[in-house]
Amino acid sequence: MFRPLVLIPALLGLLLALPTRAGAEARPSRADLQRVLELHARSSVRVRGPQQAGPGIIVGADGQVLTAASLVGPQSAQVEHAGNALTARVVLSSTTLQVAVVAGPQGAWPAAPVRLVPEGLAGRWVVGVMPARKKGQRDTPRATLAKAAPAPFFDVDLTLAPGSPLYDGDGRLVGVVVERRGRGARALPLSAVKAELASADAP
Repeated sequence: MFRPLVLIPALLGLLLALPTRAGAEARPSRADLQRVLELHARSSVRVRGPQQAGPGIIVGADGQVLTAASLVGPQSAQVEHAGNALTARVVLSSTTLQVAVVAGPQGAWPAAPVRLVPEGLAGRWVVGVMPARKKGQRDTPRATLAKAAPAPFFDVDLTLAPGSPLYDGDGRLVGVVVERRGRGARALPLSAVKAELASADAP
């Protein structure tokens, strides 16, 4: 079920396709992983719904947050960022794609840079941030090759929770985890999110 609001056109404007590198992409270096970790720490949030909580990522300077549909309520969710717990409205929620977009109060939000890959992410390097297991430990960025899955999804060999963001080696957001699968996860590329936003905004 989709819940389009007036914020959808603004978000569509943010999800502009960025040029992709020609040819095969190299495995992200240590410097790349560190850059991803820094950007992740700045733009990641925690989303809390009526039944469970999990990660999300800020994708719009007006407070739009991308997360998993399982983490939001029918109309609202709570977004925790920088020590504040803020009520956010559901802009889009798809049970089919298992993805959601919520919008927090207006303000200056540190949105993650984004990259659309229309041809898909299978066979490309992506980076996920593994959360620290114990207090005092640090989050760890890890690179893995995206694997083919039923369209429009792709799979990764990273045990990330639904709502976790995935980046390219330059620290740009390219996808979001929607489901855990064994020792890995299933994810949705941003290009699919943009297509569903456009569909929801269509008259």
